[in-house]
Amino acid sequence: MIFAQQLSRVFGQGENAVHALRDVSLRIAENEFVAIMGSSGSGKSTLMNILGCLDTPSSGSYQLDNQVIGQLDDIKLSAMRNRHIGFIFQSFHLLPRLTAAQNVALPLRYTDTEPLEALARANLLLEQVGLAHRAGHKPHEMSGGQRQRVAIARALINKPKVIFADEPTGNLDSKTSKEIMLLLGELHSQGNTIVMVTHEDEIAAYAHRVIRMRDGQIIEDNGC
Repeated sequence: MIFAQQLSRVFGQGENAVHALRDVSLRIAENEFVAIMGSSGSGKSTLMNILGCLDTPSSGSYQLDNQVIGQLDDIKLSAMRNRHIGFIFQSFHLLPRLTAAQNVALPLRYTDTEPLEALARANLLLEQVGLAHRAGHKPHEMSGGQRQRVAIARALINKPKVIFADEPTGNLDSKTSKEIMLLLGELHSQGNTIVMVTHEDEIAAYAHRVIRMRDGQIIEDNGC
C-alpha cells in the first residue's frame, strides 16, 4: 500500500535550513493499523503530510498503491488524494455553516456524484458512526466527540484505500477518546488501512504497529 524510500524534507535554506525528515524508509501493507509517535519536532507530522500527499519530499521516493507520487502533477495529485485517501484531523476541520450530512458529503462535490446520492451516502455513514440523529445539526450544536465522528464519516465517504488520522483524540476527553479509538478499531477490522499520528502511548496501544521518531528519523519500528 505504502512504500517510502529515503525520504528527506528540508524547510528553508543555508544556515536557516531545518531538516524535518532525514532518509526515512518504510513500508505499510494493506489493512495495517500503524501509529507514528514522537515528541514535537520529531518529524511525525511532516512524514504524515508526505504520505498523505499534502506535501512533497525534498528527496527520496514515495509510492501509494503502486503509483509513484513524484510523477503526478497537481491535478493528478489532487485526484489521488480525493480518490484514495481519507483524512481525520485533531481540530475536525468541519465547515461551520454546513450540517453534519453536508460536511460528510463535501468531498463528493469534486466527483460526478449527484447531490441527492451524495447526501444519501453521507446519511448512511453517519448512521455507521452512530450519528444518524445528528445529520441535520451544525458543528456548533455538537460535542467534540460528535464532531470527530462526523470527520471520520467524511474521511470514509470516498471509500479510501488509506485513512490518515492526525492526533484524532487530541481535543477530546479520555472517555470520548476511547470511543473514537474503538470506532477506528472497528474500521480497521472492516479492512481499512489506518495510519495515525499521536504522542500518547495509551492511544498508540490501539494500533497493531508502532513507529517511533526522533530528530526526523525512525528510531524504532515494532513491525520490522
